[in-house]
Amino acid sequence: MKTLVTNGHIVTATDDYVADIYIEDGIIKAIGSDFTSLYTADQTVDAEGNYVFPGGIDPHTHLDMPFMGTYTCDDFETGTTAALAGGTTTIIDYALQTRGDSMLTALDTWMERAKGKAVIDYGFHMGVTDFTDDTDQEIKALVERGVTSYKTFMAYKGALMLEGESMVGVMNSIKKYGGIMAVHAEDGDTVDRLVAENLEKGNTAPRYHYLSRPSSVEGKAAGEIIDLSYETGCPLYIVHTTCTEVLEHTYKSYLRGQNVLIETCPQYLLLDDSLYEKDGFEAAKWVMSPPLRKKHDQEALWKGLAAGHVQTVGTDHAPFNFVGQKDMGKDSFAKIPNGAPGIQHRLELMYSEGVCKNRITLNQFVDVTSTAAAKIFGLFPQKGTIAVGSDADLVIFDPKGKTTLSVKTHKHNCDYSSYEGWELTGQIIKVLKDGRVACDEGQMKVEKGQGRFLKRSIHRGNN
Repeated sequence: MKTLVTNGHIVTATDDYVADIYIEDGIIKAIGSDFTSLYTADQTVDAEGNYVFPGGIDPHTHLDMPFMGTYTCDDFETGTTAALAGGTTTIIDYALQTRGDSMLTALDTWMERAKGKAVIDYGFHMGVTDFTDDTDQEIKALVERGVTSYKTFMAYKGALMLEGESMVGVMNSIKKYGGIMAVHAEDGDTVDRLVAENLEKGNTAPRYHYLSRPSSVEGKAAGEIIDLSYETGCPLYIVHTTCTEVLEHTYKSYLRGQNVLIETCPQYLLLDDSLYEKDGFEAAKWVMSPPLRKKHDQEALWKGLAAGHVQTVGTDHAPFNFVGQKDMGKDSFAKIPNGAPGIQHRLELMYSEGVCKNRITLNQFVDVTSTAAAKIFGLFPQKGTIAVGSDADLVIFDPKGKTTLSVKTHKHNCDYSSYEGWELTGQIIKVLKDGRVACDEGQMKVEKGQGRFLKRSIHRGNN
């Protein structure tokens, strides 16, 4: 298959120019001018007047994941279809070890869930929930299979949380084999105490989820794990960062030469804790962990992105239907499945609310939605840029187009939108996957099962 993309305004994390792109068999072969006279193509995509971005990489998704007595309502078919429609051509999902079972079994389970369903390429982080005599050799084996990032939890005691020497042991093994640790930073003991106190007082409404997880518990956990990372030398990536307190710990760590990597999400940049004051049970739509924060936290995160102190924007896409899943917690906020949909709208939200409002530059937009994740998680330069030899995953983007977000039009398999009625500037026109038009004005041109598992290289930083 030969494809020619002509007259596109190409933007990468470092470049900004107008050129043609020639593609063969899914790989970019040449970038230059006047290619229509040099190459014969099977398909030509005229990108004049539009931006051409590298396909987005979402480093934080949860598809077909068991959690709190149910499963996320997007599987690998519906979730990756929504991602593709939103310009994301690669995801890194989380496989979760079942406590008492091996991480290798967990990887096999998640590989089977994705097989024959994913429409875009995917990799896996491994969620480590147990530390045993076998953990070290399992991590070695997983690295050999291309799983080079590991998630640990400082919350969800009794199910996911690692404590004390177990955390240190996992970090030592991750460092030994060239991996990087992603961490869910919330002080689990404090959260459990606050949840119990609120329930004892009869405080059962969704807003008490938020009140049981104040920003201080996130900051405390972040400080502790940053110190452990410094002591062990294990590379650290803090997921779904929401608040000023975490950034303060990160800034202090720079003074001792530490390079802590930070991820945030669109919901923490754009939504705030006022949503928990909605009448009745509706606030359950935004019950997630960590919860939404205050507007001053949003501003701190935007400034962190602009300064390069926050490296990536993932979605933490963990959707549960409002009817039939979220309402499992109608009588107790502690039983509301934590999470919200968002995999489809990351690029358009970050362009409209970031670039158009001068919070980040166009090059920074590409970096935080694609390039940085590719570098951090061992996919660059195969993914995350537009360069000769890179995969031809491309987004054709109309900067003047208009988009309205709604449950009526999104491809999430979820019965509500976190951004219902939001009107955005900028619109995805086409998405190319491996050089083929895979999505054309929202219409899918690709069949399920065409996504590939990506064997990732060891962590080498994000420079």
